[in-house]
This record gives sequence, structure tokens and C-alpha cells, in this order.
Amino acid sequence: MTAVTDTQATIAAVRRDVAALHAELTRYQLVVWTAGNVSARVPGHDLLVIKPSGVSYDDLTPDNMVVCDLNGAVVDGEHAPSSDTEAQAYVYRHLPEVGGVVHTHSTYATAWAARGEPVPCVLTMGADEFGGEIPVGPFAVIGDDSIGRGIVETLRGSRSPAVLMQNHGVFTVGPTARAAVKAAVMCEDVARTVHIARQLGAPLVIDPSDIDSLHDRYQNVYGQQKDRR
Repeated sequence: MTAVTDTQATIAAVRRDVAALHAELTRYQLVVWTAGNVSARVPGHDLLVIKPSGVSYDDLTPDNMVVCDLNGAVVDGEHAPSSDTEAQAYVYRHLPEVGGVVHTHSTYATAWAARGEPVPCVLTMGADEFGGEIPVGPFAVIGDDSIGRGIVETLRGSRSPAVLMQNHGVFTVGPTARAAVKAAVMCEDVARTVHIARQLGAPLVIDPSDIDSLHDRYQNVYGQQKDRR
């Protein structure tokens, strides 16, 4: 197999994966209409694959996923890429460990973002997945790399794979696009449960040492050795 053929096969595989993962966003009711997106880094290349802008989830296919470079410029694709492309390209450039990025406006997590309030770590699930509170990133305009800068600045000081961008919504990252989707699903679940708990009274905060222990166990012991995510 030539290098060109190998690259084409790698891109095709990422396109299939990214297209399929969008079904998880609708399955878990994290998006409405055409909002939200999944993107993935192309392994071994300075490229990403992302959802096309304004295309219905029912119409997403591997072929209409858009390939961009890590500055957000289109390399291959017949559609304009998501309006979040430059922001996500910034994340990939500055966080090399990130292999996937997801954006949603899921209802409960976005309600916390609208208040500019982090989701406190009062659930073992929050400790497991996020290693503490789910942080809030700064307000930023859509369409350039401003959101990406806020994501990177916030997550560099946190164990959380999720950030609530103020007045906007949820961005999650992971070593793979699938891991980032999982973080988005769990972010909404935690945000919803904590919101309900606060309607009943003051939730009990988990001790930081217990948060550390829970996070370590979940990240390094829980699940099958070959695929804990």
C-alpha cells in the first residue's frame, strides 16, 4: 500500500467513525435541529474531520464529512465545515493528546453555562469522569478560534474533559472522538442530576481526597483493560 493510499484509507475510516458518532448525540438528546458536532483528529496527519455546517443529522454520511487542516482550512469536502471548525482546530493544535472534540447545547449543562456556574462535584459519577467540578470557560464569539482559546485555557488547569462555555454550551474532549462523545453524555447526565438535587436542598460535597481516589479508580482500574473508554 502506497503512502497516498494509506492516507486515504485512514481518512475514510475517520470519516465513517465521525459520521456514525453523530447518531449518539441525537440518541441521547444532546442536540436539536442541526446544532452541535463531532470532530476527530486524523492519526498521523495534521488533519481533522468534522460535521458539515447546517446539514441535518438524518443526512449525515461519511462522504459529506469535511476534512480540514489544523488551521481550519478545508482540504477535502463538498460542504462548508461546522462554524466551530477554527475553534476545534485550535484545540487540536494546542492539546496534542486530544483526538476528538464534541460540541452540544444539551439542555441541563447549557443551563449551567447560561448562569456561568460550574457543576459541583457532588456525585461519584462527577468524580469518576471529570475529576472534580465541570468548569466554566469564558464567553467567546462564534466563528473564529476564540472559543478554542477559552477551551484550552480552561481545560489545561482541570482534569475535566468537559467545559461549559459561558452563555453557549458544552465542549468535550477525549483521546478519541468516542471518548469525547461519552464525556458529553455524562456531562449532561451529571448536570441534570445535580440540578434536580439542588431543587431538593443543598447537595453534599464529596471530600477532595475521595474525589481523587474515585477518579483514579475509574480512569485506571474500572472496565476492560484494553478499552476503559
